[in-house]
Amino acid sequence: MSKESRGECPHGSRQDRELGMGRPITRRDFFNGASLALGGAALSSVFPALAAEEVPSANGKVFAPEQDPSYYPPALMGMRGNHDGSYTYAHELRDGVFWEDAGRLESTAESYDLVVVGGGISGLAAAYFFRKHAGAAARVLILDNHDDFGGHAKRNEFRVRNRLLLSNGGTQSIENPSAYSAVASGLLKELGIEVKRFYKDYDQKLYSNLGTACFFDRETFGEDRLVPGVGSLPWKEFLAKTPLSEVARRDIERLYTEKTDYMAGFSQAQKRARLGKMSYADFLTKVCRASPEVLPFFQSYTNDLFAVGIEAISALACYLNPDDYGAMIYAGFDGLGLEQPAKEEPYIFHFPDGNASVARLLVRSLIAGSLGGNTMEDVVTARADYGRLDREGSAVRIRLNSTVVRARNSGAPGSGREVEVAYERGGKLQSIKAKACVLACYNMMIPYLCPELPDEQKEALRYGVKEPLVYTHVAIRNWTSFQRLGIRNIVAPGSYHTYVALDFPVSIGEYEFPKEPQEPMVLFMLRTPCKAGLPRRDQYRMGRFELTQTPFSTFERNIRDQLQRMLGAQGFEAARDIEGITVNRWAHGYAYEYNSFSDPEWPEEKVPCVVARKQFGRISIANSDAAASAYTNAAIDQAYRAVNEVLALG
Repeated sequence: MSKESRGECPHGSRQDRELGMGRPITRRDFFNGASLALGGAALSSVFPALAAEEVPSANGKVFAPEQDPSYYPPALMGMRGNHDGSYTYAHELRDGVFWEDAGRLESTAESYDLVVVGGGISGLAAAYFFRKHAGAAARVLILDNHDDFGGHAKRNEFRVRNRLLLSNGGTQSIENPSAYSAVASGLLKELGIEVKRFYKDYDQKLYSNLGTACFFDRETFGEDRLVPGVGSLPWKEFLAKTPLSEVARRDIERLYTEKTDYMAGFSQAQKRARLGKMSYADFLTKVCRASPEVLPFFQSYTNDLFAVGIEAISALACYLNPDDYGAMIYAGFDGLGLEQPAKEEPYIFHFPDGNASVARLLVRSLIAGSLGGNTMEDVVTARADYGRLDREGSAVRIRLNSTVVRARNSGAPGSGREVEVAYERGGKLQSIKAKACVLACYNMMIPYLCPELPDEQKEALRYGVKEPLVYTHVAIRNWTSFQRLGIRNIVAPGSYHTYVALDFPVSIGEYEFPKEPQEPMVLFMLRTPCKAGLPRRDQYRMGRFELTQTPFSTFERNIRDQLQRMLGAQGFEAARDIEGITVNRWAHGYAYEYNSFSDPEWPEEKVPCVVARKQFGRISIANSDAAASAYTNAAIDQAYRAVNEVLALG
């Protein structure tokens, strides 16, 4: 076994030096634009070494790294997302060893009207809705295990040649906003978000002359070859330039150009039923009669939306969710005569930092002075003041770096008047009390936090295995190599990252997106650690294990190597041109969405997410898992439902 395959990275090797593995830039964490050599360490382990580890309070000195003026997680590079230190105590709780070494539980003597566990969009929205109905004097505490608020809606910042570059560390966009509920769309409006202005702010012309390329890697296809023209060249012409076999080229061309009804004799309803019970891989090979040699080309089409390959997702789901990769559309459906999927709005409703701006607007509305300004434009460049998030005397407080380990009703559910919440922070196990609690964390953690839940509910909470994925962002000196190739994105079905793209071209307020190829740019790279051949949920479990075991050095080497192999012929040099790397590791990523190929059909009242979200005494549940839908509007709607449950308690 090689050192690289074990996750080790000997920077002294010639190849590593050529790729720039020894460059310190990717090992730096940035604070206020100045670097601090921390080796990519998580803030939770970094800040105890700083002067502001503890600050005075009414209860004596407390661990408060957020009070350090240099505390600014959005500018950290290296391993982000589920960063090191964010899951330590949760895993100990899962493994049944936490309480053995937890030590004495100390009460903070704090009491709140509502405690929210989880500072993502659902948790922040829950605090917003509760305060809106309970009044501005209502006391709310939000606890989160990460070093930043926003949950999956994280913000990544880079500075290249003194220029600020923003990108989304997770949740990308306000997708299809016209389909939002009155509650979700109403919240956006109350926060000052006017979605129509993205038609102006999102530059839909910048990439209009740039297309898609496919990168065929030597490990999968026998040689490295980048072929532009996916979807723009005639398929026969495009495929002739690829290293695919003659059989594969012939069948792929047929699948895209011949409008054959491969299910002739079946009604539309019967076709949809059949498509719902077979994988897209089986549809291609068993229904369309394509050679299995075509499968490597199509294998990663489903990665972006489903975090798994085409062998584990129904053909119907692929048909209903077309065009995931821009020009890379699913083949084989054109001749079936099925009713066309509903056309959604353009994918342009995107802040420069994705839905991190939605989270930031929520925080600004909850805690005065936490972010300057008062519009959707100025929030983009406003700097969050983390020192204001958890101040004594504030009606709403956000306490980061705090892993909740228990939420328990006082007395029997339905009769008690309080909830006790215990959490680990700065090496201390502390507890607080509240009149009610909203668990806006991952469903899979809730059975460990509330072991008193009914067995049926705990089983339902565990059913939805969250989908692991990696959103990598790479800051580069310029994007001239893309311009020379005439492309904006690259699909790479056999590579470590299966998709690479120039970032979303959004300019808003004082933030200007780089429009010229000579300017610095952020590249988006997608990785989903699938394990083909296993059932879908098992693939997610294996992928999660892989992500938590993979060091940043392995990611970095693969990123540099892949970009060099793709773009080197156009003058790109990884050692010279890469200015920064942020790997947003989401071992617990998208909410699990049901699929007819991998999930049974349940009566409405037995659907796992419905059973899982039932109120338990004074504990309610709000997150995207509770809707089995990995979208921002689902997180908002579930927060609203949970808060209504809380308010009904009186």
